Amino acid sequence: MEKRYDVLIVGSGVGGLYTALSLPESLSVLVLSKKSDTLSNSNLAQGGVAAVLSFENDSFDLHINDTLIAGGQANDLDAVTVLVHEGPDEVRKIMEYGVDFDKNPDGSIQKTLEGGHSRRRIVHHKDTTGAEIVKKLLEELHRRKNITQRSNALVYNLEKVKSGFRADILLDGATPVSVFADYCVLATGGIGRAYKYTTNPSVATGDGIRLAYELGASIKNLSYVQFHPTAFNGPNREQFLISEAVRGEGAYLLNCNRERFMQRYDKRLELAPRDVVSRAIILESRKTGSNNFYLDITHRDKEYLINRFPGIYAGCLEQGIDITKDLIPIFPCQHYLMGGIDVSLESRTSVSRLYAVGECSHTGVHGKNRLASNSLLEALVFGRRAAEDIAKCVNAGFAHVAVSDKELDISGAPLPKGIRTEIRSMLQRSYFVIPDIDSARTSLKQVDRILRRLHSGKFAITPDYCEALSLATVAHIILKEVDER
Repeated sequence: MEKRYDVLIVGSGVGGLYTALSLPESLSVLVLSKKSDTLSNSNLAQGGVAAVLSFENDSFDLHINDTLIAGGQANDLDAVTVLVHEGPDEVRKIMEYGVDFDKNPDGSIQKTLEGGHSRRRIVHHKDTTGAEIVKKLLEELHRRKNITQRSNALVYNLEKVKSGFRADILLDGATPVSVFADYCVLATGGIGRAYKYTTNPSVATGDGIRLAYELGASIKNLSYVQFHPTAFNGPNREQFLISEAVRGEGAYLLNCNRERFMQRYDKRLELAPRDVVSRAIILESRKTGSNNFYLDITHRDKEYLINRFPGIYAGCLEQGIDITKDLIPIFPCQHYLMGGIDVSLESRTSVSRLYAVGECSHTGVHGKNRLASNSLLEALVFGRRAAEDIAKCVNAGFAHVAVSDKELDISGAPLPKGIRTEIRSMLQRSYFVIPDIDSARTSLKQVDRILRRLHSGKFAITPDYCEALSLATVAHIILKEVDER
């Protein structure tokens, strides 16, 4: 790792990787992965990428309308228009990088249906689309001589310096180093670990949002949290996702009495948007007095299910469930963040030379609820837009950041145990599918006390401390928004 780069990208999900690949090869680029280069929300994405690749039975207007309906009409129409119109070209570009979408027998790209979509437009690789895209983008990344990728690198402090940024990084959880960059792109993913139960991996602690917040960047609609209605109902903190596409291919939702119930809540039944289905499950649970809910796809052909959903089939088998003949136990849990670091259509934040892409950003595309399979599309479209804007700024001849030396001190007292658990419990209790406003206000006071303690105490800078600080910051912003509604 050098001391200075033209562009620093924090995060190696689809947003970070595609931004790096879209930058001119004349620029030196550093891509940092908090842990391994494949540990990200992107890598776990099952369903696919929504894009209008053919006008035979679809249109841009239909995709835009589906997105607006799912988002409760709270979307930014300009951002949605950019997403839908430019998305197909990004899908074709990643196919050039080798991404292998499933094909029909005639060689055409196979498209599936998911909740909230009025047409089959989701292209996919089995039920592991995210992993396929990340794999192929990483392969391309490692071919580029101008790009350096470093794993186990946690950015714990980001400061604005003359003509750029200084990032203080913990390498391998213990060694502090600083790097300087003219431009910085935050692509750090979501906030799932702020909740007791989430589909997100361990790295999703909102670090980029905290770094941007500390720099004074505008954070918008962080309380727009999406809860996926069909996570596997198991004991683990990280819940196994049962993709939207399972319902798209005909699965029924059943209550504790093994009865379909969505007809009581929405005419779109199982294919209603995620927030609608999640809310219906919670209301039905109150009505029946039970949290036992199921997905039933046993009426589909066994070989079809095994071939179409190999990851879900294998994951459920590990839990003792054979989806070809058993009901799948499900319940809503935290899944995605629609708000985040507020950005322009070029992915610029309110801080000069700072960009944000992917789930940590707020483009306005998703409104109050993300339409299924629009997330990977957003990462591609706005990652490429960030890269193009940076290239324009570089060509305009902006000055380069100066490298300076500063002694890094990460010593201090050990972090008391239980802080992150306390934050998770508060958000799970007060701001789940149907918020408890009184509890949220009480939790805000508790979170603010935690934040003051983390800032004022001289704690050692460790991954645990950094993540606790990020989670507390995220919880504060969310609960403050709720309190101000």
